[in-house]
Amino acid sequence: MTSTVATRTAADPGPSLRHADTAARALLGVIGAGAAAVLWLWWSDTGAIIGAGQWITNGARLCGLLAGYTAPVLVLLMARIPAADRTLGTDRLARWHAMGGRYMVGLVIAHVTLIIWGYSLTDDSGVVHQTAQIVFHYPDMLKAVCGTLLLFAVAAVSARAARRRLRYETWYHLHLATYLAIVLVFFHQLSNGDEFLRDPAARAAWYCLYLGAAAAIGWFRFVLPARDALRHRLRVAEVRTEAPGVVSVLVTGRRLDELAARTRPGQFFRWRFLAPGLAWSANPYSLSAPPGGGPLRITVRERGGHSAALRTLRPGTRVVAEGPYGAFTADRRSAPKVLLLAAGVGITPLRTLFETVPAAPGGLTLLYRAGSEQDVLFRDELEAVAAARGARLHYLVGARAEIGEPLQTRTLLGLLPDLRDHDVYLCGPAGMVATAREALDTAGVPPRRIHHESFEF
Repeated sequence: MTSTVATRTAADPGPSLRHADTAARALLGVIGAGAAAVLWLWWSDTGAIIGAGQWITNGARLCGLLAGYTAPVLVLLMARIPAADRTLGTDRLARWHAMGGRYMVGLVIAHVTLIIWGYSLTDDSGVVHQTAQIVFHYPDMLKAVCGTLLLFAVAAVSARAARRRLRYETWYHLHLATYLAIVLVFFHQLSNGDEFLRDPAARAAWYCLYLGAAAAIGWFRFVLPARDALRHRLRVAEVRTEAPGVVSVLVTGRRLDELAARTRPGQFFRWRFLAPGLAWSANPYSLSAPPGGGPLRITVRERGGHSAALRTLRPGTRVVAEGPYGAFTADRRSAPKVLLLAAGVGITPLRTLFETVPAAPGGLTLLYRAGSEQDVLFRDELEAVAAARGARLHYLVGARAEIGEPLQTRTLLGLLPDLRDHDVYLCGPAGMVATAREALDTAGVPPRRIHHESFEF
Protein backbone atom coordinates (compact mmCIF):
# COMPACT_ATOMS: atom_id res chain seq x y z
CA MET A 1 0.00 0.00 0.00
CA THR A 2 1.31 3.40 -0.89
CA SER A 3 0.55 6.24 1.49
CA THR A 4 0.40 9.83 0.37
CA VAL A 5 1.90 12.43 2.69
CA ALA A 6 1.27 16.02 1.77
CA THR A 7 4.11 18.50 1.94
CA ARG A 8 3.65 21.04 4.73
CA THR A 9 3.42 24.64 3.66
CA ALA A 10 3.75 27.74 5.79
CA ALA A 11 0.47 29.28 6.84
CA ASP A 12 -0.15 32.92 7.32
CA PRO A 13 -2.01 33.19 10.61
CA GLY A 14 -5.16 35.25 10.72
CA PRO A 15 -5.34 38.56 12.61
CA SER A 16 -6.74 36.93 15.75
CA LEU A 17 -3.94 34.36 15.86
CA ARG A 18 -1.30 37.03 15.34
CA HIS A 19 -2.90 39.10 18.07
CA ALA A 20 -2.96 36.10 20.41
CA ASP A 21 0.70 35.31 19.72
CA THR A 22 1.67 38.94 20.28
CA ALA A 23 -0.30 39.03 23.52
CA ALA A 24 1.29 35.77 24.67
CA ARG A 25 4.80 37.07 24.02
CA ALA A 26 3.96 40.35 25.76
CA LEU A 27 2.56 38.60 28.82
CA LEU A 28 5.52 36.24 29.06
CA GLY A 29 7.80 39.28 28.69
CA VAL A 30 6.09 41.03 31.59
CA ILE A 31 6.36 37.90 33.74
CA GLY A 32 10.03 37.55 32.79
CA ALA A 33 10.67 41.22 33.60
CA GLY A 34 9.13 40.68 37.02
CA ALA A 35 11.41 37.71 37.63
CA ALA A 36 14.40 39.82 36.56
CA ALA A 37 13.33 42.50 39.06
CA VAL A 38 13.23 39.87 41.80
CA LEU A 39 16.71 38.74 40.82
CA TRP A 40 17.95 42.35 40.98
CA LEU A 41 16.31 42.76 44.40
CA TRP A 42 18.22 39.74 45.68
CA TRP A 43 21.48 40.84 44.06
CA SER A 44 21.30 44.42 45.36
CA ASP A 45 20.79 43.20 48.93
CA THR A 46 23.55 40.59 48.81
CA GLY A 47 26.97 41.59 50.04
CA ALA A 48 30.19 39.61 50.05
CA ILE A 49 29.55 35.88 50.33
CA ILE A 50 32.08 33.97 52.41
CA GLY A 51 31.99 30.25 53.03
CA ALA A 52 29.74 27.41 51.89
CA GLY A 53 27.07 28.24 54.48
CA GLN A 54 26.52 31.72 53.09
CA TRP A 55 26.53 30.52 49.48
CA ILE A 56 23.85 27.94 50.29
CA THR A 57 21.82 30.41 52.37
CA ASN A 58 21.84 33.00 49.61
CA GLY A 59 20.74 30.36 47.11
CA ALA A 60 17.86 29.62 49.46
CA ARG A 61 16.97 33.33 49.60
CA LEU A 62 16.84 33.55 45.82
CA CYS A 63 14.68 30.42 45.52
CA GLY A 64 12.34 31.78 48.17
CA LEU A 65 11.99 35.14 46.46
CA LEU A 66 11.27 33.54 43.10
CA ALA A 67 8.72 31.18 44.67
CA GLY A 68 7.10 34.13 46.42
CA TYR A 69 6.89 36.00 43.12
CA THR A 70 5.52 32.99 41.24
CA ALA A 71 2.57 32.50 43.62
CA PRO A 72 0.62 35.69 42.76
CA VAL A 73 1.53 35.31 39.08
CA LEU A 74 -0.12 31.87 39.07
CA VAL A 75 -3.17 33.33 40.79
CA LEU A 76 -3.44 36.06 38.14
CA LEU A 77 -3.19 33.52 35.31
CA MET A 78 -6.32 31.80 36.60
CA ALA A 79 -8.20 34.90 37.74
CA ARG A 80 -10.43 34.61 34.64
CA ILE A 81 -9.61 38.08 33.42
CA PRO A 82 -11.86 38.38 30.33
CA ALA A 83 -9.35 40.12 28.05
CA ALA A 84 -6.64 37.54 28.73
CA ASP A 85 -9.07 34.63 28.51
CA ARG A 86 -10.61 35.66 25.19
CA THR A 87 -7.25 36.49 23.63
CA LEU A 88 -5.04 33.66 24.86
CA GLY A 89 -7.60 30.96 25.61
CA THR A 90 -8.43 29.35 28.93
CA ASP A 91 -6.52 26.16 28.18
CA ARG A 92 -3.28 28.01 27.31
CA LEU A 93 -3.51 30.00 30.56
CA ALA A 94 -4.22 26.75 32.42
CA ARG A 95 -1.15 25.09 30.88
CA TRP A 96 1.04 28.01 31.91
CA HIS A 97 -0.50 27.86 35.37
CA ALA A 98 0.21 24.13 35.69
CA MET A 99 3.79 24.49 34.44
CA GLY A 100 4.42 27.45 36.74
CA GLY A 101 2.97 25.49 39.64
CA ARG A 102 5.52 22.73 39.13
CA TYR A 103 8.33 25.28 39.06
CA MET A 104 7.01 26.93 42.22
CA VAL A 105 6.87 23.65 44.11
CA GLY A 106 10.45 22.91 43.03
CA LEU A 107 11.56 26.37 44.18
CA VAL A 108 9.84 25.91 47.56
CA ILE A 109 11.50 22.53 48.06
CA ALA A 110 14.89 24.04 47.16
CA HIS A 111 14.27 27.02 49.47
CA VAL A 112 13.36 24.87 52.47
CA THR A 113 16.20 22.41 51.94
CA LEU A 114 18.88 25.02 51.31
CA ILE A 115 17.86 27.36 54.14
CA ILE A 116 18.06 24.59 56.73
CA TRP A 117 21.32 23.30 55.30
CA GLY A 118 22.86 26.76 55.02
CA TYR A 119 21.88 27.82 58.55
CA SER A 120 23.17 24.52 59.91
CA LEU A 121 26.59 25.09 58.32
CA THR A 122 26.74 28.72 59.45
CA ASP A 123 25.77 27.95 63.06
CA ASP A 124 27.61 24.60 63.14
CA SER A 125 24.46 22.86 64.37
CA GLY A 126 22.54 19.75 63.40
CA VAL A 127 19.78 19.78 60.81
CA VAL A 128 17.08 18.72 63.28
CA HIS A 129 18.10 21.38 65.81
CA GLN A 130 18.23 24.07 63.12
CA THR A 131 14.82 23.06 61.77
CA ALA A 132 13.31 23.40 65.25
CA GLN A 133 14.98 26.80 65.68
CA ILE A 134 13.58 28.10 62.41
CA VAL A 135 10.08 26.76 62.91
CA PHE A 136 9.56 27.74 66.55
CA HIS A 137 11.69 30.85 66.99
CA TYR A 138 11.39 32.80 63.72
CA PRO A 139 8.33 35.07 63.28
CA ASP A 140 5.38 33.72 61.29
CA MET A 141 7.18 30.43 60.60
CA LEU A 142 4.48 28.18 62.04
CA LYS A 143 1.99 29.68 59.59
CA ALA A 144 4.54 29.27 56.81
CA VAL A 145 5.06 25.60 57.65
CA CYS A 146 1.31 24.96 57.58
CA GLY A 147 1.04 26.80 54.26
CA THR A 148 3.94 24.87 52.76
CA LEU A 149 2.52 21.51 53.81
CA LEU A 150 -0.84 22.52 52.37
CA LEU A 151 0.84 23.56 49.12
CA PHE A 152 2.58 20.18 48.86
CA ALA A 153 -0.73 18.40 49.48
CA VAL A 154 -2.41 20.36 46.68
CA ALA A 155 0.53 19.60 44.38
CA ALA A 156 0.19 15.89 45.17
CA VAL A 157 -3.52 15.73 44.28
CA SER A 158 -2.89 17.83 41.16
CA ALA A 159 -0.34 15.37 39.79
CA ARG A 160 -1.68 13.68 36.67
CA ALA A 161 -1.70 10.17 38.14
CA ALA A 162 -3.60 11.30 41.24
CA ARG A 163 -6.00 13.56 39.40
CA ARG A 164 -7.20 10.75 37.15
CA ARG A 165 -8.61 9.09 40.28
CA LEU A 166 -10.46 12.16 41.51
CA ARG A 167 -13.75 13.60 40.40
CA TYR A 168 -13.43 17.04 38.86
CA GLU A 169 -15.46 18.55 41.72
CA THR A 170 -13.18 16.98 44.35
CA TRP A 171 -10.02 18.15 42.63
CA TYR A 172 -11.47 21.65 42.14
CA HIS A 173 -12.33 22.15 45.80
CA LEU A 174 -9.00 20.75 47.00
CA HIS A 175 -7.21 23.04 44.55
CA LEU A 176 -8.87 26.07 46.17
CA ALA A 177 -6.75 25.36 49.26
CA THR A 178 -3.85 26.90 47.31
CA TYR A 179 -5.23 30.34 48.15
CA LEU A 180 -5.06 29.59 51.86
CA ALA A 181 -1.53 28.22 51.47
CA ILE A 182 -0.40 31.43 49.77
CA VAL A 183 -1.91 33.58 52.53
CA LEU A 184 -0.25 31.52 55.26
CA VAL A 185 3.17 31.68 53.59
CA PHE A 186 2.99 35.36 52.68
CA PHE A 187 3.72 36.85 56.10
CA HIS A 188 6.98 35.04 56.81
CA GLN A 189 8.45 36.56 53.63
CA LEU A 190 8.09 40.07 55.05
CA SER A 191 8.99 39.08 58.61
CA ASN A 192 12.21 37.24 57.74
CA GLY A 193 13.31 38.44 54.32
CA ASP A 194 16.25 40.83 54.54
CA GLU A 195 15.17 42.43 51.26
CA PHE A 196 11.86 43.54 52.75
CA LEU A 197 13.13 44.41 56.23
CA ARG A 198 15.68 46.86 54.79
CA ASP A 199 13.79 48.23 51.79
CA PRO A 200 10.33 49.80 52.35
CA ALA A 201 9.85 50.17 48.57
CA ALA A 202 10.37 46.44 48.03
CA ARG A 203 7.95 45.72 50.87
CA ALA A 204 5.32 48.02 49.34
CA ALA A 205 5.79 46.44 45.90
CA TRP A 206 5.33 42.97 47.38
CA TYR A 207 2.10 44.05 49.08
CA CYS A 208 0.86 45.56 45.81
CA LEU A 209 1.61 42.36 43.90
CA TYR A 210 -0.25 40.13 46.35
CA LEU A 211 -3.13 42.52 46.98
CA GLY A 212 -3.49 43.06 43.22
CA ALA A 213 -3.78 39.31 42.65
CA ALA A 214 -6.32 39.04 45.48
CA ALA A 215 -8.33 41.94 44.03
CA ALA A 216 -8.37 40.30 40.57
CA ILE A 217 -9.64 37.04 42.03
CA GLY A 218 -12.28 38.82 44.09
CA TRP A 219 -13.50 40.98 41.20
CA PHE A 220 -13.48 38.54 38.29
CA ARG A 221 -14.40 35.33 40.12
CA PHE A 222 -16.85 36.64 42.70
CA VAL A 223 -18.10 40.20 42.15
CA LEU A 224 -18.76 40.02 38.40
CA PRO A 225 -20.49 36.59 38.52
CA ALA A 226 -22.65 37.82 41.40
CA ARG A 227 -23.53 40.96 39.45
CA ASP A 228 -24.44 38.93 36.36
CA ALA A 229 -26.48 36.52 38.45
CA LEU A 230 -28.58 39.39 39.80
CA ARG A 231 -28.89 41.00 36.38
CA HIS A 232 -29.88 37.94 34.34
CA ARG A 233 -31.73 35.83 36.95
CA LEU A 234 -31.04 32.61 35.08
CA ARG A 235 -33.27 29.60 35.71
CA VAL A 236 -33.62 26.10 34.30
CA ALA A 237 -36.41 26.05 31.73
CA GLU A 238 -36.22 22.42 30.61
CA VAL A 239 -34.10 19.27 30.85
CA ARG A 240 -34.25 17.24 27.66
CA THR A 241 -32.87 13.75 27.01
CA GLU A 242 -30.82 13.71 23.80
CA ALA A 243 -29.36 10.19 23.88
CA PRO A 244 -28.60 7.49 26.47
CA GLY A 245 -26.62 9.24 29.22
CA VAL A 246 -26.82 12.65 27.50
CA VAL A 247 -29.10 15.53 28.44
CA SER A 248 -29.55 19.11 27.33
CA VAL A 249 -30.35 21.79 29.88
CA LEU A 250 -32.16 24.86 28.59
CA VAL A 251 -31.67 27.99 30.67
CA THR A 252 -33.75 31.13 30.44
CA GLY A 253 -33.61 34.48 32.21
CA ARG A 254 -33.69 38.24 31.81
CA ARG A 255 -31.77 40.36 29.32
CA LEU A 256 -30.45 37.28 27.49
CA ASP A 257 -29.86 39.44 24.44
CA GLU A 258 -27.13 41.26 26.40
CA LEU A 259 -25.56 37.97 27.40
CA ALA A 260 -25.73 36.72 23.82
CA ALA A 261 -24.12 39.92 22.52
CA ARG A 262 -20.93 39.26 24.49
CA THR A 263 -20.80 35.53 23.78
CA ARG A 264 -19.04 34.01 20.76
CA PRO A 265 -20.11 30.62 19.36
CA GLY A 266 -17.65 28.01 20.64
CA GLN A 267 -17.22 29.60 24.07
CA PHE A 268 -18.22 28.06 27.38
CA PHE A 269 -19.55 29.11 30.77
CA ARG A 270 -18.93 27.75 34.22
CA TRP A 271 -22.36 26.66 35.38
CA ARG A 272 -23.44 26.63 39.01
CA PHE A 273 -26.89 25.13 39.59
CA LEU A 274 -28.36 26.19 42.92
CA ALA A 275 -29.78 22.78 43.74
CA PRO A 276 -28.88 20.33 46.54
CA GLY A 277 -25.48 18.76 45.91
CA LEU A 278 -24.66 21.08 42.99
CA ALA A 279 -24.49 24.59 44.43
CA TRP A 280 -20.82 24.33 45.47
CA SER A 281 -19.54 23.28 42.05
CA ALA A 282 -19.11 25.42 38.93
CA ASN A 283 -18.37 23.13 35.99
CA PRO A 284 -17.36 24.19 32.45
CA TYR A 285 -19.85 23.33 29.70
CA SER A 286 -19.98 24.78 26.19
CA LEU A 287 -23.13 26.16 24.66
CA SER A 288 -24.58 23.63 22.22
CA ALA A 289 -26.68 26.19 20.32
CA PRO A 290 -25.67 29.64 19.10
CA PRO A 291 -26.59 32.37 21.58
CA GLY A 292 -29.30 34.56 20.14
CA GLY A 293 -31.32 36.09 22.94
CA GLY A 294 -33.45 33.00 23.53
CA PRO A 295 -32.81 30.18 26.02
CA LEU A 296 -29.20 29.08 26.43
CA ARG A 297 -28.55 25.38 25.85
CA ILE A 298 -25.82 23.14 27.19
CA THR A 299 -25.55 19.43 26.44
CA VAL A 300 -23.79 17.13 28.90
CA ARG A 301 -22.83 13.46 29.00
CA GLU A 302 -23.02 11.72 32.36
CA ARG A 303 -19.40 11.24 33.46
CA GLY A 304 -19.53 11.93 37.18
CA GLY A 305 -21.72 12.99 40.05
CA HIS A 306 -22.21 16.57 38.86
CA SER A 307 -23.07 15.77 35.24
CA ALA A 308 -25.32 12.85 36.23
CA ALA A 309 -27.27 15.07 38.65
CA LEU A 310 -28.20 17.49 35.87
CA ARG A 311 -30.82 15.01 34.70
CA THR A 312 -32.73 15.59 37.96
CA LEU A 313 -32.82 19.39 37.73
CA ARG A 314 -36.28 20.86 37.98
CA PRO A 315 -37.58 23.78 35.95
CA GLY A 316 -37.19 26.97 37.93
CA THR A 317 -33.86 25.97 39.52
CA ARG A 318 -31.68 29.08 39.86
CA VAL A 319 -28.47 29.12 37.80
CA VAL A 320 -25.28 31.18 37.98
CA ALA A 321 -23.30 31.26 34.73
CA GLU A 322 -19.75 32.59 34.91
CA GLY A 323 -18.37 33.63 31.56
CA PRO A 324 -18.24 33.49 28.64
CA TYR A 325 -14.75 32.01 28.49
CA GLY A 326 -12.45 30.53 25.90
CA ALA A 327 -10.95 31.35 22.52
CA PHE A 328 -12.32 28.35 20.60
CA THR A 329 -14.12 30.65 18.17
CA ALA A 330 -14.23 31.56 14.49
CA ASP A 331 -11.77 34.37 15.21
CA ARG A 332 -8.95 31.79 15.19
CA ARG A 333 -9.39 30.75 11.57
CA SER A 334 -6.79 31.71 8.98
CA ALA A 335 -7.83 29.67 5.91
CA PRO A 336 -10.86 30.08 3.64
CA LYS A 337 -12.04 26.51 4.32
CA VAL A 338 -12.97 24.97 7.67
CA LEU A 339 -13.20 21.38 8.93
CA LEU A 340 -15.02 20.76 12.20
CA LEU A 341 -13.98 17.40 13.65
CA ALA A 342 -16.08 16.18 16.57
CA ALA A 343 -16.44 13.00 18.60
CA GLY A 344 -19.19 12.16 21.04
CA VAL A 345 -20.45 15.06 23.14
CA GLY A 346 -17.55 17.09 21.76
CA ILE A 347 -20.07 18.10 19.09
CA THR A 348 -21.46 20.76 21.46
CA PRO A 349 -19.19 23.76 20.65
CA LEU A 350 -18.81 22.60 17.05
CA ARG A 351 -22.60 22.56 16.66
CA THR A 352 -22.59 26.32 17.27
CA LEU A 353 -19.64 26.90 14.92
CA PHE A 354 -21.25 24.78 12.20
CA GLU A 355 -24.12 27.25 12.08
CA THR A 356 -22.13 30.46 12.43
CA VAL A 357 -18.52 30.20 11.23
CA PRO A 358 -18.10 32.24 8.03
CA ALA A 359 -17.60 29.99 5.00
CA ALA A 360 -18.63 29.91 1.36
CA PRO A 361 -20.87 27.06 0.14
CA GLY A 362 -18.70 23.95 -0.08
CA GLY A 363 -16.02 25.47 2.16
CA LEU A 364 -17.37 24.09 5.44
CA THR A 365 -17.29 20.43 6.50
CA LEU A 366 -18.37 18.72 9.71
CA LEU A 367 -16.98 15.25 10.39
CA TYR A 368 -18.77 13.62 13.32
CA ARG A 369 -17.41 10.47 14.99
CA ALA A 370 -19.80 8.43 17.15
CA GLY A 371 -19.73 4.94 18.58
CA SER A 372 -23.28 4.09 17.46
CA GLU A 373 -26.23 5.65 15.68
CA GLN A 374 -27.97 6.47 18.95
CA ASP A 375 -24.91 8.41 20.08
CA VAL A 376 -25.25 10.92 17.23
CA LEU A 377 -26.57 14.14 18.72
CA PHE A 378 -28.51 16.89 16.96
CA ARG A 379 -28.81 14.90 13.71
CA ASP A 380 -31.84 16.84 12.47
CA GLU A 381 -30.30 20.19 13.41
CA LEU A 382 -26.99 19.38 11.75
CA GLU A 383 -28.61 18.22 8.54
CA ALA A 384 -30.78 21.34 8.42
CA VAL A 385 -27.73 23.57 8.88
CA ALA A 386 -25.79 21.65 6.24
CA ALA A 387 -28.63 22.04 3.73
CA ALA A 388 -29.08 25.75 4.49
CA ARG A 389 -25.39 26.59 4.23
CA GLY A 390 -24.30 24.26 1.46
CA ALA A 391 -21.96 22.56 3.93
CA ARG A 392 -20.76 18.96 3.90
CA LEU A 393 -21.71 16.64 6.74
CA HIS A 394 -20.10 13.22 7.25
CA TYR A 395 -20.68 10.66 9.98
CA LEU A 396 -18.11 8.07 11.07
CA VAL A 397 -20.25 5.71 13.11
CA GLY A 398 -19.35 2.38 14.67
CA ALA A 399 -17.21 0.72 17.30
CA ARG A 400 -13.48 0.52 16.57
CA ALA A 401 -13.65 -3.25 16.93
CA GLU A 402 -15.96 -3.29 13.92
CA ILE A 403 -14.73 -0.47 11.67
CA GLY A 404 -11.16 0.05 12.88
CA GLU A 405 -9.71 3.49 13.57
CA PRO A 406 -11.71 5.90 11.38
CA LEU A 407 -9.59 8.98 12.04
CA GLN A 408 -6.67 8.04 9.81
CA THR A 409 -4.88 10.25 7.34
CA ARG A 410 -6.11 8.10 4.46
CA THR A 411 -9.73 8.47 5.55
CA LEU A 412 -9.49 12.21 6.07
CA LEU A 413 -7.78 12.79 2.72
CA GLY A 414 -10.35 10.60 1.01
CA LEU A 415 -13.08 12.91 2.27
CA LEU A 416 -11.10 16.13 1.84
CA PRO A 417 -8.24 15.88 -0.66
CA ASP A 418 -7.43 19.56 0.02
CA LEU A 419 -7.35 18.99 3.80
CA ARG A 420 -4.16 20.97 4.32
CA ASP A 421 -5.94 24.09 3.04
CA HIS A 422 -8.43 23.95 5.92
CA ASP A 423 -8.56 25.30 9.42
CA VAL A 424 -9.47 22.37 11.67
CA TYR A 425 -11.43 22.67 14.91
CA LEU A 426 -11.17 19.59 17.15
CA CYS A 427 -13.35 18.66 20.10
CA GLY A 428 -13.75 15.27 21.72
CA PRO A 429 -12.14 12.85 24.19
CA ALA A 430 -8.39 13.20 24.76
CA GLY A 431 -7.62 9.98 22.87
CA MET A 432 -9.58 11.11 19.84
CA VAL A 433 -7.88 14.50 19.84
CA ALA A 434 -4.41 12.91 19.98
CA THR A 435 -5.26 10.49 17.13
CA ALA A 436 -6.74 13.26 15.01
CA ARG A 437 -3.76 15.55 15.57
CA GLU A 438 -1.39 12.83 14.40
CA ALA A 439 -3.47 12.18 11.28
CA LEU A 440 -3.74 15.89 10.49
CA ASP A 441 -0.01 16.35 10.97
CA THR A 442 0.69 13.51 8.56
CA ALA A 443 -1.74 15.05 6.08
CA GLY A 444 0.28 18.27 6.15
CA VAL A 445 -2.12 20.54 8.05
CA PRO A 446 0.03 23.24 9.67
CA PRO A 447 -0.16 23.11 13.49
CA ARG A 448 -1.27 26.75 13.61
CA ARG A 449 -4.42 25.76 11.73
CA ILE A 450 -5.41 23.05 14.22
CA HIS A 451 -7.56 24.52 16.98
CA HIS A 452 -8.48 22.69 20.18
CA GLU A 453 -9.45 23.83 23.64
CA SER A 454 -9.03 21.43 26.53
CA PHE A 455 -11.38 21.39 29.51
CA GLU A 456 -8.85 19.71 31.82
CA PHE A 457 -8.48 22.66 34.17
